[in-house]
Amino acid sequence: MAAARVRSGGRPTLEEVAARAGVGRGTASRVINGSPRVSEHTREAVEAAVAELGYVPNRAARALAGNRTDAIALVVPEPETRFFAEPYFSDIVRGVGAALADTEMQLLLTLVGNDRERKRLAQYLTAHRVDGVLLVSVHADDPLPDLLEQLGMPAVMSGRRSASETLAAVDSDNFEGARGAVDHLISRGRRSIATITGRLDVYGAQRRLDGYRKAVAAAGLGPDEELIAPADFTEEGGARAMRELLARRPDVDAVFAASDVMAAGARQVLRETGRRIPDDVALIGFDDSAVARHMDPALTSVRQPIEEMGRVMTRVLLQEIAGENEVRPQIVLPTELVVRDSS
Repeated sequence: MAAARVRSGGRPTLEEVAARAGVGRGTASRVINGSPRVSEHTREAVEAAVAELGYVPNRAARALAGNRTDAIALVVPEPETRFFAEPYFSDIVRGVGAALADTEMQLLLTLVGNDRERKRLAQYLTAHRVDGVLLVSVHADDPLPDLLEQLGMPAVMSGRRSASETLAAVDSDNFEGARGAVDHLISRGRRSIATITGRLDVYGAQRRLDGYRKAVAAAGLGPDEELIAPADFTEEGGARAMRELLARRPDVDAVFAASDVMAAGARQVLRETGRRIPDDVALIGFDDSAVARHMDPALTSVRQPIEEMGRVMTRVLLQEIAGENEVRPQIVLPTELVVRDSS
């Protein structure tokens, strides 16, 4: 072993591994890179040689030879304040991390909260410093998806920009989740059912509003535009929208908020105005985050499989990078209503 290390200047080479195992260099390379196209006997011989020599693959050289960086970017076009305030993003990151755990890919997290940061990211991507991009929380007018298409960069989005999305995307069933939540409120005898929407330049927020409209219309309760209050997925936005709703329609007896964080803001205003939950006003959120479980009363919420979305997005992106997808998949994962004390 010492002689081998002296010959290679102190670091074992792939050729030395191959010689020790009694195989060709290409065969040794296939074993080290996990190829199934080798026999079990050959695999064991190469792995034994790797262990004996202390061989460490030169990832940088392999990446350069294949025009690869062995890195992907997780891009969130939101300011830091929203990223750290919403459990949704940390759940996505956990899912992505889990999917990358058994790979050699590095994950770069990039927050893009203003035009300067967007321009800097565009320069980084144009230089092809990553192999692919995961895009989370994309707004309809965001230029990043179009830039990725122009660059030919493999990319997968969390949520679509529209029904005619062209990039690969993984989403939860926002429409059915919202419709099921409102159906639940109707089944409990609620009739003045309001909704607090997310930003409507986000397709998922549009679909949640569509699901709300469908449910109230099917029950013969709407549409009543006074019961719809736009917000921005923040706690402050939820509180502001709740005040507007109460000013317009003090008879409101239920609220479907398009996120748990906005539901928390709505709850605070309901308490300030002396309304009991759920006796006077039933309340439902969306996400089924830790916020829902820790609220008092515990919040009924639409559970979307956020960590699973992160895992699926990552698996699809790795397939895109490897050129395995003949078409760009559009995957929609089911939601589930988790009923708690607030409704």
